Amino acid sequence: MPELDIAEVARRANLPASTLRYYEDRGLIASIGRRGLRRQFDAGVLERLAVISLGRFAGFSLNEIGDMLGREGKGQIDRSRLAARAEQVETSIRRLERLRDGLRHAADCPAPSHFECPSFRRLMNDANAGVLSARGVSHDG
Repeated sequence: MPELDIAEVARRANLPASTLRYYEDRGLIASIGRRGLRRQFDAGVLERLAVISLGRFAGFSLNEIGDMLGREGKGQIDRSRLAARAEQVETSIRRLERLRDGLRHAADCPAPSHFECPSFRRLMNDANAGVLSARGVSHDG
């Protein structure tokens, strides 16, 4: 595989070089040497960075991603962790859908004041409690 210097890896991965150095310090990626002062990487680092990016987008911590990748890059991605994260995402989606529906209702509500709308009041109470309830928001106001 061809060698890539840190600037090329940063460009291809759309990451700043400082992030690459940080990931290397954390043991998530490894350079294969230096050419002058520039770190060199095997082209396979791009795949590893893509997995790291996907893991971050999915909400995994760098420690969790590192555990799944393994230090030598031959780790096994824990399917039970993926399933648990998928369930957390599903829960977030349901809450966001309820929020979206409540906001749409508030925007279109015919009540003289939002504070007179039972649906909006439920949404406020849920927000005040720190969670949106599982009951959803109906258009009853």
